[in-house]
Amino acid sequence: MNGKERAISAFKEKFGCEPTMLSSSPARVNVIGEHTDYNDGFVMPMAINMRLWVAFNPRDDEVVRVFSVEMAQVDEFELREALSMMRSLEAQWSNYIRGVAWALMNEGISPCGMDACIASDIPIGAGLSSSAAIETAVATAMLHEQIGSVDKTRLAKLCQRAENEFVGVRCGIMDQMICMHGKSGHALLLDCRYLTFEHVPISHPSYVFVVADTAKERELSASEYNIRRQQCEEGVKLLSHLLQREIKALRDVSYEEFKTVEHMLPDVIRRRCRHVITENERVHGFRMAFLSGDIVKAGKLMDESHMSLKEDYEVSCFELDVMVELLRSHKGVIGARLTGAGFGGCVIALALKEAVDEILSSIPQMYAKATGLTPTLNVCEPSEGAMLEKV
Repeated sequence: MNGKERAISAFKEKFGCEPTMLSSSPARVNVIGEHTDYNDGFVMPMAINMRLWVAFNPRDDEVVRVFSVEMAQVDEFELREALSMMRSLEAQWSNYIRGVAWALMNEGISPCGMDACIASDIPIGAGLSSSAAIETAVATAMLHEQIGSVDKTRLAKLCQRAENEFVGVRCGIMDQMICMHGKSGHALLLDCRYLTFEHVPISHPSYVFVVADTAKERELSASEYNIRRQQCEEGVKLLSHLLQREIKALRDVSYEEFKTVEHMLPDVIRRRCRHVITENERVHGFRMAFLSGDIVKAGKLMDESHMSLKEDYEVSCFELDVMVELLRSHKGVIGARLTGAGFGGCVIALALKEAVDEILSSIPQMYAKATGLTPTLNVCEPSEGAMLEKV
């Protein structure tokens, strides 16, 4: 059974009746634009065809009862206690749900009580943003009667606040934005400073995106992520001094400007800044490549992105590099890069549709031989964002 079927089946078993409504939200993969979000830069994620499902019935009171199929646990709380509610230590997955209720009520928005069952097709820990999917799917369910009147960007920001302030995980806004604004056949070119966006058509009759989970856990990502942020902030200070003008973030510096002063920066800071500044340019270049039909150029930009992440930003690892090189060595692959924070997780590749079957059958064996790990490769289609439907 898929996640939708499991959520409905579990609801019948747990609550003894049929659910009347379903909300769902997608996994996401970032096509290009890595480590640019916290530098006020540009990213291009797409929602993909893996979803988290919430089967639910609204309640007349303020009770929220939720069962997680994957965790085989139940959590229950009352909405009137949401503003003073503590995190759950026993069912930590439920803190994303509690956090959404807390964030909504802090904003003066009234969520509804509900009985709900959650099931997911999104692998946890693979860097496909299962956390943003649960936040946005639950918010959609809790606001099912008023979802059309609540701005999607506002809801994305509230879900981010739930994760930042209630769950206690520092994350950017990209994941929640693509979950709310995803569109079938399109990626989302997002300006992380102003939260303006453009839907960019990236479906193609001859090419597809393949996402490869390396099965390498992202062990260093949290500590190294914080170090990279600090290095970028230091770069902003130094560039402001060298260019003799106010610079709020690295997105405010063009590559042409950067080249005039980069020789005066410390080596590590220079390389960190160079990645972010050139990656922003690659995002816009990728958009233009797809809009003009130059798919080979788009693939080349993905290759350049990975090299920059490996050499300048130093967030790749042996397993990611092996997967990227194996994919690139296949004649049907146009370009490949790590996607996500790095140090493990996933690779995204742009490939000829006619070569996909051979890629999916040959690459896992070669990767397993090189690393001792068993990867998972899937063709991922750009899909819709959070949705609400009747059962």
